[in-house]
Amino acid sequence: MDMQTSLLDRLLTAGHLIETGVDGLYGRSGAFEDVIARFEGLVDRYGGGENAEAIRFPPGMNRQYFEKSGYMKSFPQLAGTVHAFCGCDLDHMSLLKCMDEGEDWTGQQQATDIVLTPAACYPLYPTIAKRGPLPMAGGLYDLQSYCFRHEPSTDPARQQLFRMREYVRMGTEHDVTEFRQLWMDRGLAIMDEVGLDVEIDVANDPFFGRAGKLMANNQRDQNLKFELLIPVTSTVNKTACMSFNYHQDAFGTKWGLTLEDGSTAHTACVGFGLERIALALFAKHGLETAEWPQDVRKALWG
Repeated sequence: MDMQTSLLDRLLTAGHLIETGVDGLYGRSGAFEDVIARFEGLVDRYGGGENAEAIRFPPGMNRQYFEKSGYMKSFPQLAGTVHAFCGCDLDHMSLLKCMDEGEDWTGQQQATDIVLTPAACYPLYPTIAKRGPLPMAGGLYDLQSYCFRHEPSTDPARQQLFRMREYVRMGTEHDVTEFRQLWMDRGLAIMDEVGLDVEIDVANDPFFGRAGKLMANNQRDQNLKFELLIPVTSTVNKTACMSFNYHQDAFGTKWGLTLEDGSTAHTACVGFGLERIALALFAKHGLETAEWPQDVRKALWG
């Protein structure tokens, strides 16, 4: 039995994850949710004193914003859209007939104005752009959202619907690169508090196709993305549980984000994969949180 299956089976047996019949889609126990809530409290202790504007978007976003973001150009294999029935009585009868006969009924569905949010920060950029120019000090935002990536897997650390906690910084190149380095240091400190063995390495996003390979190489060559890696289901192929991303002025240019002096804002974000971190904690410290090391429990429960 491989480590992925072993961890997943143990989590299902303990009731921390609840099977739904779809790979990568799970219910979660109260204990699992408590670990996430406690970990977010620890994150708040590190970042909560900086007066970040807290915004909580829903797990769906405006399809027009999604299309403008360019996500389909880079990651079409991961995207999820929301469709709904928009037909008449006859169409409804046809739909029910398809379902009764076990045929594909989804052709009766039409795309709505909502797509599933791919990353917590995607709805933020158009929202802030509509407010007008940022002050020269820029902006700092605290986000959390359910996100969707279509990559079904039996690896419990690769879920299709998961939560992402983010801090996003907008401002000058100096401001946002300094912010990213600060959170790289904080990320190591946070994981040390909860007893997780981690490393930070340069990374790239899973860009699609032949052109995507060039984009991935360029991203790595410029050190635009780093990930904090933790052994969850493998000690060899470690899991990215945090990411530290510098977007340069790409989102600023795309959305018209400017500073008061008219210059284009640069952006950076740090993201915590909340389910992945909870899984890492259960994998390292065991399935009974009451039996976790006292220093870990103190960091999370106080």
